Amino acid sequence: MFEIAQNTSPFVVLVVIPLLIMTARIIDVSFSTLRIVYLMKGEKLFAAGLGFFESMIWLIAISQIIQNVSNVPAYLGWAAGFALGNYIGLLIEERLAVGKLIVRVITAVEAQALIDKLKSAGYGVTHINGQGTAGKVKLIFCVVRRDQFERVVEIIQQFNPKAFYTVEDVRTAREGVFPPSRGVYQRMGLFPVFVRQPKKK
Repeated sequence: MFEIAQNTSPFVVLVVIPLLIMTARIIDVSFSTLRIVYLMKGEKLFAAGLGFFESMIWLIAISQIIQNVSNVPAYLGWAAGFALGNYIGLLIEERLAVGKLIVRVITAVEAQALIDKLKSAGYGVTHINGQGTAGKVKLIFCVVRRDQFERVVEIIQQFNPKAFYTVEDVRTAREGVFPPSRGVYQRMGLFPVFVRQPKKK
């Protein structure tokens, strides 16, 4: 795509081109990581849009590799960009906190206080009695948005630091009871000063 002249300086060939290839790989692999995550969550249109830009950027990067087949730093830039792209893509996905989780709590301690606390915080709760190895237990099920997961864990640990809980991704959920969620810019840590928080009554 970008023709390299024969008299191009060694700095451009050995430093600039590998850095450009690495940057392109970081972007396209980050898009690839996010695309896979959104596909697993059923977000088909968003995943398709990411796939379009991912493939376009990949073509730009691979064209530079083909034009510089004897440039070893270009190969290093390609590999480094791939590794960093996976890492950065997962960091972005964690900050976006897209989707829902199901939290299952199994506790031998009387759990009414925990159930009441979760309900008062705005979470939908389903609970049943069960039998564990050491005796009777309470099973609590709660579907939460991913950006609210840490708050739910805090509530569980305040109630019983030794409570056993498991967490799984939820691909699709309809209806349900959820407290207000932060916007995408707040989850990404952008413009925290300018976004007004709802006033507590």
